[in-house]
Amino acid sequence: MCLPTLRCPRDYAGTLIRGYRMGLLAEEFLPFLRAAKRATYAAAAGRPATPALLPDARQFEFADGEFLYRDSYVGVTRFAGQEIVYRGDQAVWSMGYAGGLAPGVVPAAAGRLYDVLRAALAAPPPERPLRGPAEFQADDLHYRCAVVGDWREFHGAEAIHDNGGTGLYELRFCGGVVSG
Repeated sequence: MCLPTLRCPRDYAGTLIRGYRMGLLAEEFLPFLRAAKRATYAAAAGRPATPALLPDARQFEFADGEFLYRDSYVGVTRFAGQEIVYRGDQAVWSMGYAGGLAPGVVPAAAGRLYDVLRAALAAPPPERPLRGPAEFQADDLHYRCAVVGDWREFHGAEAIHDNGGTGLYELRFCGGVVSG
């Protein structure tokens, strides 16, 4: 799978979240989001998730100060999920995602691919901790992530390829600030 050319429709600088100007919240929010991403699925090899609120789902949670991060998803070789960050009892940010093994990849390959994925997700960029870094390599597997926008409004795709360029894993995601 090739990463698509992505375009961002607009800039949300200065967006308000229930009275909090995003420029002020970014200093608190981005370090929290990065810590949450690194402490949940990225660190989960062999660790059970938080008991899920929904049937047939897996769930991870991370809390620090007034923020709570919750990641809930269904499926394994093909999956879909949603991450939500709450400030107090109000949702302030969310990301939806869907993907998994590329067509034709055998389910037995999932363990190794998801180990590489977790390693990439454990290294999110501090300025945009949405998924993993733009590029990451583990042995003969290459992870790539393309994002348009910033944490306030974004969409993107990530993929894992082998040395020969064969797509083995793919995922699309979108999200940003929520209000209302």
